[in-house]
Amino acid sequence: MNQESSITLITEDGEELELYVVEKTKFNGKEYLLAADDSLYDEDCDDAECYIFRDDSMPGESEAVYVMVENEDELNGVLDIFQNLMDDVSIEG
Repeated sequence: MNQESSITLITEDGEELELYVVEKTKFNGKEYLLAADDSLYDEDCDDAECYIFRDDSMPGESEAVYVMVENEDELNGVLDIFQNLMDDVSIEG
């Protein structure tokens, strides 16, 4: 995992949230990110908050548009892929 690969999201309240990209994959023609908060890098923490985002950017956009995956079927499909890519990590939905 590389702490240098991070994304900054703007919440609905206008606050910035920095997350670290743990893994990327494609599913049904879309790109997905598995991202986690900085507790992922805390040796004393066994659990980190993880999020799965779909890249909904349009061609030619200067900034990426990431949308949190909420559809259960889509989430489970992507979660299975991430779990297979990362054998040493347990991901719970």
